[in-house]
Amino acid sequence: MSIERIRPGGALRGSVSVPGDKSISHRSAILGALAEGTTSVRNYSPARDCQSTLSCLRSLGVEVSGTSAGIEIVGTGERGFREPERVLDCGNSGTTFRLMLGALAGMDLFAVLAGDESLSRRPMDRVLLPLSRMGARYDARAGGRLPPVALRGGRLTGISYTTPVASAQVKSAILLAGLRAEGRTEVVEPALSRDHTERMLAAMGAEVEREPCRTVVRPSTLRAARIAVPADPSSAAFFLGAALVVPDSDVVTAGVCLNPTRTGFLSAVERMGGRVSVENARDEAGEPVGDVRARASELRATEIGGAEVPTLIDEIPLLAVLATQARGTTVVRDAAELRVKETDRIAALCRELARMGADVSERPDGLEVRGPSRLRGAEVETYGDHRIAMALSVAALVAEGETIVRGADCAAVSYPSYWEDLARVREGALV
Repeated sequence: MSIERIRPGGALRGSVSVPGDKSISHRSAILGALAEGTTSVRNYSPARDCQSTLSCLRSLGVEVSGTSAGIEIVGTGERGFREPERVLDCGNSGTTFRLMLGALAGMDLFAVLAGDESLSRRPMDRVLLPLSRMGARYDARAGGRLPPVALRGGRLTGISYTTPVASAQVKSAILLAGLRAEGRTEVVEPALSRDHTERMLAAMGAEVEREPCRTVVRPSTLRAARIAVPADPSSAAFFLGAALVVPDSDVVTAGVCLNPTRTGFLSAVERMGGRVSVENARDEAGEPVGDVRARASELRATEIGGAEVPTLIDEIPLLAVLATQARGTTVVRDAAELRVKETDRIAALCRELARMGADVSERPDGLEVRGPSRLRGAEVETYGDHRIAMALSVAALVAEGETIVRGADCAAVSYPSYWEDLARVREGALV
């Protein structure tokens, strides 16, 4: 288990190029594997999670070549995937697991999907139940809830399904299954979740109907595409957040995905008084993109809940850290989803921030943070969760004394070079 030692001191300055967006990378690989022809993907994420997706596809007979700078995926088209000879190892990636279930469900094959210890505690029934309604057969631990999952794919029938919570992973799995199902497949959500799958399906020739919170797909053959993956906004957020609370900081994150379903963090920090701005806004491969700048700011408390939550679910740990430096009481609600991530992020975050002197308390579906607080350096745990690791690194930058982050290497799940990039931007160098 690796550790990082962090002491406060010095402004953050410079321009940071963070890895390609995880969500778009996963989808580009899976949809490319389902398409006819060869799909090229520029700036594919080097994150461990996204490498798990490529590993699973190779086990299914998909030819993948290249590096993170650019990969090529030879699609299997109508013939579909080859039945795997071994268990599909999804590592720590819930996105890989859930989207692969949807992609496999309509194929005449048997597959077993598994993951690491953390992933094995994450519920899969939210995907498996609608897939079973379409005709897929499966078995899983804990009464059909937990991995590993043994899936028998085959002939599917489209359904109309209303998700209990807004989840891009659940929606995407059902839509992927719908590509090979008879008739129309409809997904209705209580709030808008990330729409990268729908955008990419349309760009690759699928028959898709889109309305706010409702998507319909019909049986379709995808065609190969050239995909440029923008920078991951969830990874960029940690540098932007650090710049907001470390005095005299001024940081730019380049080429960030600004899809409206992913910009909740920016909206929240603007409400908090954060000085953030978008420069050089443009459109690349069907996704809005821009360079995002953040400067040191005096922050005030805010409330986060409702339909906003899916647009910033990955950034809530960071927002909790920012709230420790904001004036007033910040409340996060409607975020019970955080309890079934890589760890129970609500409990973990409250426990570790309290060790550093934060005035924070749990709610069943979120947390409350009363600020501003004078944080102190402490020895903190990441619980193997990349978002917790990176959030605690930002807290360490404004704490008095040294903070020791145990299990820091888990940041590589989404951002392999995070600690090196953080060190360089603290020195004011261009990254």
